[in-house]
Amino acid sequence: MLGWILGSGFLGQSFAQDGLGGAAADAELVETRTEIPRLKAAAPYQMKDNTVDVELSEYAGYSGLIVANNGLQPNENSLFFKKYGFKVRLTLSEEENWSAVNSGRIAVSATTTDVLAAYGKQFEVVVPAQIGYSRGADGIVVRSDIKRINQLKGKVLATAQFTEADFFVRYLAQEAGIEINMLGDLSDKPDPEKINLVFCADAFGAGDLFLRDLKAGRNRLAGCVTWAPKTTEVVDASGGKASLLTTNRNLLIVADVLIVNKGFAQAHPDIVKGLVEGLLAGNQMVRENPDAHLETLSKAFGWDKTQIKEELTKVHLSNLPENIAFFNGTIDSAGSFSGIYQSAVLAYGSDLIKNPPDSDRFVDLRHLESLDKSGVFRGQKISIAPIRSSSGIGTIEGDPLLTKDIRFYFEPNSAVLDMNNPTNAENLESISKMLKVSPGSTILLRGHVDNALVEQFRRQGGEPFVRQMSLKAMQLSKDRANAVRKKLLETYKLDENRVESVGRGWEEPTGTDPEKNRRVEVQWFTIE
Repeated sequence: MLGWILGSGFLGQSFAQDGLGGAAADAELVETRTEIPRLKAAAPYQMKDNTVDVELSEYAGYSGLIVANNGLQPNENSLFFKKYGFKVRLTLSEEENWSAVNSGRIAVSATTTDVLAAYGKQFEVVVPAQIGYSRGADGIVVRSDIKRINQLKGKVLATAQFTEADFFVRYLAQEAGIEINMLGDLSDKPDPEKINLVFCADAFGAGDLFLRDLKAGRNRLAGCVTWAPKTTEVVDASGGKASLLTTNRNLLIVADVLIVNKGFAQAHPDIVKGLVEGLLAGNQMVRENPDAHLETLSKAFGWDKTQIKEELTKVHLSNLPENIAFFNGTIDSAGSFSGIYQSAVLAYGSDLIKNPPDSDRFVDLRHLESLDKSGVFRGQKISIAPIRSSSGIGTIEGDPLLTKDIRFYFEPNSAVLDMNNPTNAENLESISKMLKVSPGSTILLRGHVDNALVEQFRRQGGEPFVRQMSLKAMQLSKDRANAVRKKLLETYKLDENRVESVGRGWEEPTGTDPEKNRRVEVQWFTIE
């Protein structure tokens, strides 16, 4: 989970000088980029002194690499040296380093899958392994009256552009069927039909900007998208004015992967294999006995042991079978590499990501496959499960994270899904993906029919006839929602307790358009 700083030019606009709401409060804002930043030209990394340079951010998700290396500095007690004969120098930095790995200044780094989609063909790196999932480090903090993503339509959020925080809110907006609009600054008029974003130099700055807006009594920002510990700091300091709408604790679409300079990877496949095995071995060591490695991690991160324990609860360090399932797309309890990659392409849109390459361009699975055949990690199993809060599993008794209306097509005057219509299959797949990327989440399908004939029924038989037809409409909407539920369970082998359905007849029209009123509303309840 990386928080790279993008953009160094602070906005020069002049805002009214009204204390916390004035220009000083907007200092974190940077210029909104309308194009993906250009990286330095690709060149192979040249190893010196038998040492590989690896640059990472200060994030507990990289604990396995640190433990495998027995600290940050090159040494002969690392797993990399003992088995493969090379040393590793780990450097922790929050500076943007994509150009550094692309141009060969460093050999290896880590990024989230969405970043690969953003930088596309200019990014000459190889992805040989997944490091893990962020499980609660990223979050959306909002004003306390906002309870779901849909309520952010027409409002403004602050975040850091082209980071996993930017992708996180875009992904959720995409799932809710809401478009994103990028503002140049806070003086721009928000689009009332979209979620509007302004950008800060980093995600911590976005949290600070939102907090100052709250304290100044202004209403320019509805929230921020940032990461821990800033998420908690903003809520605690808001005096009850802000709350955490959601984190990615059980929304596993922020996935860290190892990236290796492509020229170096091609010239030294044995070293890449050693990096992959060392990473997986280190992940296993931390997963099985985190307390045994607190001293090593404390020295590396400069954190006390209590903080390390807390930060480790916000990550899932991936093992070998989880890696293979992640890249093969067979994982059914989290986001896959290709799924997240494609979601990022769609979330950013063609205006920002032009002619993206296929996700396969980056992946090299030969080292994972070799380790699988060797049996070195025999006995490991996929073990991604919901992280439950005090309220337990996702439930329809609370507020859904988001809702979306989907038009399913049925055979005439019936509740039989028309599976010859490709749109139905696409819609079923989109719902199943929502459940897959969020362990423990539940879906409520709310069936609706249109109310176009109500006045005709009233003329035919008055209110008694309207009530009679209303009951039939209620049953039809229930039957159609049940038909969608049944098809979901049959096709994707889902736990039946994770999908519920209800019929609402014509009682909740979205407007006067009959086409839009004939719909199934999908409500997504996640664990928080």
